[in-house]
Amino acid sequence: MSDKCRTICVVDDDSSVCKALSRLIKLSGFNVKSYRSAKEFLDDKQLGSIDLLLLDIKMPVMGGFALQDHLFAAGFNIPIVFMTAHEVDRMRAKVMEKGAVAFLQKPIEEQDLLEAIDNGLKQLNT
Repeated sequence: MSDKCRTICVVDDDSSVCKALSRLIKLSGFNVKSYRSAKEFLDDKQLGSIDLLLLDIKMPVMGGFALQDHLFAAGFNIPIVFMTAHEVDRMRAKVMEKGAVAFLQKPIEEQDLLEAIDNGLKQLNT
């Protein structure tokens, strides 16, 4: 499957972040879906068709760490790129230990995001 046919999901409680990232991802040739909460994402019955997840760490009710744990426990092996407005080295180490593709600090540089997506999709091809 061509990487450009891949589906990238954005989960962030900030609607402006969802819109901006979705637009960039779509302009880069990928399919994109966005969700305003972990619950909204989990309610999507097509989780198996998702190729990469861009996930905010701090969200109400269920944050990115908890969603990562939930997906792993449910048997989903979706590459995850974490995003946060808070730079904390301990957070970076925690998510990378658990297999995250990247840990990006907001505001996210376009090139960093596209590189993280590319690296995550390469994991699917190995």
